[in-house]
Amino acid sequence: MSHFLKSGTQYSDIQVGDQIPLLQLPAINRTTLALYCGASGDHNPIHVDIDFARKARMSDVFAHGMLSAAYLGRLLTNWVPQQQIRSLSMRFTGITQLAHVPTCTGTIAEKFEVDGEQCVRIDITCSNQYGEEKLAGSAVVALA
Repeated sequence: MSHFLKSGTQYSDIQVGDQIPLLQLPAINRTTLALYCGASGDHNPIHVDIDFARKARMSDVFAHGMLSAAYLGRLLTNWVPQQQIRSLSMRFTGITQLAHVPTCTGTIAEKFEVDGEQCVRIDITCSNQYGEEKLAGSAVVALA
């Protein structure tokens, strides 16, 4: 039976199917998008200008894909220090709209050793409050 892992869990105590602590963020709003524009340097108007978004045949602005990618990074670094992350990959699978509540999850998919280092591969996702996946990926984390 799988269970939620705590930060600092030993490699020997981890089982395939276990979940790292989830990360739930506040609902996406216009302020979040404007702040992310400034922080990231990504000033594409489709994320902050409703008129521009409508000209692009969208109903409204929507979140940057890389904002959700950053949330997946935070999911991992809330569990282990950044220096333990060996790889991180993801693909965009949906658009995160205003008022969506991002929730990031990670499930242990594999345990293995490489070059004497004990590692886990984690399947990671970012979904909204309706369970609709927005990003999916994988990370390899080294553990003690």
